[in-house]
Amino acid sequence: MVTARDGDADDVARAPRIPGPRLSADDHARLDRLPTAYAHEDDSDADPDADSPTDLGAAADETGDGPGPPPPEDVEADVPQLSHQVLASLLGAWALSACSAGETRAVEDHLTDCAPCADEALRLRDAVTLLHEDRDLDLDPLLRARVLESCLGRRPARVPVPDWVTPYDAETARLDALLRDIGDAEWHAPVRLKWFEDERIVRRRTSVAGVIGHLLAVDGVVSAALGLPDPLGAEVPELSPAERTEALWSGLDRPPNRELRRPWREQSHALIRTVSFKAGGVADLTVDYKDFALPLRDSLLERAFECWLHADDIANAVAYPYDPPSGPHLHDMIDLAARQLPGALANRRRTGLASPPRRLVAAGGRGRSLHLEVEGSGGGHWYIPLDSPAAVGAPELAVAQVAMDGVEFCRLLAGHISPAEAAAGQEGDREAIHDVLAAAASLSRI
Repeated sequence: MVTARDGDADDVARAPRIPGPRLSADDHARLDRLPTAYAHEDDSDADPDADSPTDLGAAADETGDGPGPPPPEDVEADVPQLSHQVLASLLGAWALSACSAGETRAVEDHLTDCAPCADEALRLRDAVTLLHEDRDLDLDPLLRARVLESCLGRRPARVPVPDWVTPYDAETARLDALLRDIGDAEWHAPVRLKWFEDERIVRRRTSVAGVIGHLLAVDGVVSAALGLPDPLGAEVPELSPAERTEALWSGLDRPPNRELRRPWREQSHALIRTVSFKAGGVADLTVDYKDFALPLRDSLLERAFECWLHADDIANAVAYPYDPPSGPHLHDMIDLAARQLPGALANRRRTGLASPPRRLVAAGGRGRSLHLEVEGSGGGHWYIPLDSPAAVGAPELAVAQVAMDGVEFCRLLAGHISPAEAAAGQEGDREAIHDVLAAAASLSRI
């Protein structure tokens, strides 16, 4: 998933016109009268019957640009007869949409008859597109998805990107657009990474470039699982995400800088291409992060989640506007966390950090669940089992309910806020609510 605003009204206004069909001799159109100062006496192709102005003031009066009155609105003007040399000299202005209406009409009529000028006009118009500089990324996060959907609807991709890869594709593209829009000095802006560990929020100071190095290192686990090069090298031992990050940072010859953007982006492109060519054959491939493992389809969703959260860290560091993912992608990220919560709760229970399981006698000794209601874009309803690391529980066994905004819940999952700070609507078993919120925060890491 470009820093320029696609579809910006100014860009549309500046777009050069495509020559249309010439009018027949019986057609009439109102044109601005061109100053005849463009017709030179020594032009061999000039119309001998054309009037020559005595001075530029007269020409200005004729067009209404000078002190004289403008021509009446009901006067129909003929297409001015200009020489080939004059028309050729106007091609650059035509490509920049800097010609008057009359000049534009004269040039475009000429292009229908003169092949060399038509070829030159096309080259100049293509060159104009290179003059527009990148601008900020204050875009609707759905814009890229809508453009791709429209394009692919007209011409389907020969090798489509699987649906479960599109969140990673979109988030890496959005982050790359942000990185292209910042200056060299901003790559060294301080960033504080935060996550929840040992029942408290842990902080690690780095820079914008350091964050990209972190993403490069951890994405390397997925690369290695697919048989692609690992940025840490072929003989790297099994390391956790935190250990991989420290290994990459310490292995650099100098402090992280913007040179890390290229290998990170090339790696993300390689991951997307490889998975797209292999399609469903690798969706269930296990990706081992040492401390935990995920199937590839969930691993890329988890990498998309981390890419968004760290992009938001970078945007905050450089005072840059940055929106959450699109609703469908955000929903998938929250669903992944909800599926991981029962296992996280069981791990905390084994270490004595969560209350022991209890069975409901009134429900035939069945386990309890917590109703997690996530509001806003990407929201939904999940029932988290409290007494076993099983699949989603049944709604009728819910003993508590938690309602949270989607982005706020993701901040809890990322360890950016503690369970006590989570602004949640809570109802029911307080102990169960605390256990689930703490388990959500425990899913975070650097």
